[in-house]
Amino acid sequence: MARPSPRHRADRGRARRLPRIVSSWLALLGVLLACAGAASAHDLPVNTMVNAFVRVHDGEADIVARVPMDLLRGVPFPTVQGRYDLTQSGPFEELARTLLADAFVLAENNVRLTPVRSEGRIVAVSDRSFDRFDHALAAVRDAGRTTAPVPYDSGYLDVHFVYPVKSTASRFEIQSQVAIDIGVLAPLTVRFVRGDEEGRAMIIPGGADPVDLDPAWYRAAGGFVVLGIEHILTGTDHLLFLLCLVVPVRRLRSIVPLITAFTVAHSVTLIASALGFAPRGPWFPPLVEAAIAASIVYTALENVVTTSIGRRELITCLFGLVHGFGFSNALGDSLQLAGQHLILSLLSFNVGIEIGQLAVLCVMLPLFALLRRWLSPRRLVVVLSSVGGILGGVWLVERWQVLWQVDVACSGAGCLGHAAPWLVASLALLALVPMLSAYRRHRAVVISRRPQ
Repeated sequence: MARPSPRHRADRGRARRLPRIVSSWLALLGVLLACAGAASAHDLPVNTMVNAFVRVHDGEADIVARVPMDLLRGVPFPTVQGRYDLTQSGPFEELARTLLADAFVLAENNVRLTPVRSEGRIVAVSDRSFDRFDHALAAVRDAGRTTAPVPYDSGYLDVHFVYPVKSTASRFEIQSQVAIDIGVLAPLTVRFVRGDEEGRAMIIPGGADPVDLDPAWYRAAGGFVVLGIEHILTGTDHLLFLLCLVVPVRRLRSIVPLITAFTVAHSVTLIASALGFAPRGPWFPPLVEAAIAASIVYTALENVVTTSIGRRELITCLFGLVHGFGFSNALGDSLQLAGQHLILSLLSFNVGIEIGQLAVLCVMLPLFALLRRWLSPRRLVVVLSSVGGILGGVWLVERWQVLWQVDVACSGAGCLGHAAPWLVASLALLALVPMLSAYRRHRAVVISRRPQ
């Protein structure tokens, strides 16, 4: 009886170890799921929104803002029977306007502007005069206008500040520091109007750096390149997927197709999402985050249980679609800062992501080569992939818990209409996997039959 070859014995040894490896992973994930079931979710802080119009025209700039009274607790407004005493609130409204004049930082060509006059009044929550700039301005200026009773800690303070400016064509920036004194980072919704142009809206985080209200193309492009680099370098889950993706590959010519597939796929969903073609609903962002964690677990598990990664380009492309949605979720709030340069900003953000990826690979690949001096290539793959898989499993459990708490109900055909094209594309990519494998086997047979 012929003795089995060393390769056959190695394959048989891996076959014996495979059930133990899979069962160990399943046991680990089971423990994580059990822990997640007992964990309690923490409540996220809810910031109170400040709304404002900024208009630049005829040598002056106007800020008309609506500030929730709950953010002005440092001002001792007089009350009577649980309501604000509007007849006695004049001096305190003036004090609040003085504080808000410091909180709204408006700059022209990097020079901070100082308001030359201000006005304001307390209004009830039911007041609807803040739908347009001219309506809001007229309501603030109408000091004699009667208003409904305003219960304490509700309602708004509407304020109007006027700033002299040198030119309507200048570069204007704004920064909000409202309610920082009471430890609240209140976001600011700004609608910017320059001259007679149609305005546009953006949301600025409280306490953030000054934001350009209408950036030039080169400022928008440069800012989004930096934003893309920062996002990929601080995106631990994306970097961990990248590590699990390339750790079993030793040749540069084999890494290039993987990175290309990932780049093309996430570029498609990133741009499509920014243009409004992504599925909508509160369920989608947490679903994407959970799928990103699942992509790490799958890639790591594949690295551990097999040495064959022949179909990885298509799997990478499929996961790249998911990661592109994740990039778009991170970009969503910042895209409003692109001004009139939407497409340019999208491409610049994508360029920044690729620069960050290349920088990470320039560190990863020499590090892998160095580690292979002390560990065998297979052991290095198993160790790093196991660490990545465990972290991915923890994230998967945490993100699944968040997804489970979200109302997944969506608006029927509209919701399915947005999700269906991406589901079809994903299934098409999965269908190509066995076709590519068959093509590679056929090509290998053809090459082996060629005369030497």
